[in-house]
Amino acid sequence: MFYGLPIVHPNSLLLITINGAGLLIEIIFITIFFLYSTWDGRKKILLILFIEAVVVALIAVVTLMCFDTYKSRSMVVGLIAIVCNTLMYAAPLTVMKMVIKTRSVKYMPFSLSLACFVNSIVWCVYALMPLDPYILVPNGVGSLSATLQLILYATYYGTTKWDDHYEKREVRMSPTSNA
Repeated sequence: MFYGLPIVHPNSLLLITINGAGLLIEIIFITIFFLYSTWDGRKKILLILFIEAVVVALIAVVTLMCFDTYKSRSMVVGLIAIVCNTLMYAAPLTVMKMVIKTRSVKYMPFSLSLACFVNSIVWCVYALMPLDPYILVPNGVGSLSATLQLILYATYYGTTKWDDHYEKREVRMSPTSNA
C-alpha cells in the first residue's frame, strides 16, 4: 500500500484504492480471528503484526528520509514489494511438491488456485497499461505459479482419493474391524 501513496508513486489512485480495500478486508479478517481465537493465537498474531508495523515504519522512514525523487522512492519500495509479493506467490510451492509426491490435490483448494490466477492476471494487465515493472514482475511470477497449480489440479484430480481420510477413520472406529 505504501508504494501506491502519492509521496512514493504519484498518480496511482487505483493502486491505493484497491490496496486500501485489501487492508480493510484484512483488518476485518484479523478482528474476526481475534474474536474466536485463543489467547496463544492472539499473542502470536500480535507479535507478527508488531514486527510487520516496525518493518513498514522503517521502510517508510528510510525511503522518505534518504530518497528525494519519486523515481528513487518508487524503485526502493517497488523492489521491496517485488520480493514480498514473489514470496507470497511462491508459498504454494510446498503444497505443489506434496501434490506431485502424493498424486493428490486434496490439500490444494481449487478456488484458491483459481483466485490466485485471476488476481495475478488482472494485476499483470494493470501493470502493462502504464508499464510498471514493480507490479508486473511479481504478478507475472504469480501468474506462472497459479498456472502450474491449475495444471497440477487438472493432472491429479482424477487420482485424488477424496474420502481416504474418512475411510481410515471408519475402519478404526468399526467394532467389527480387525484393525
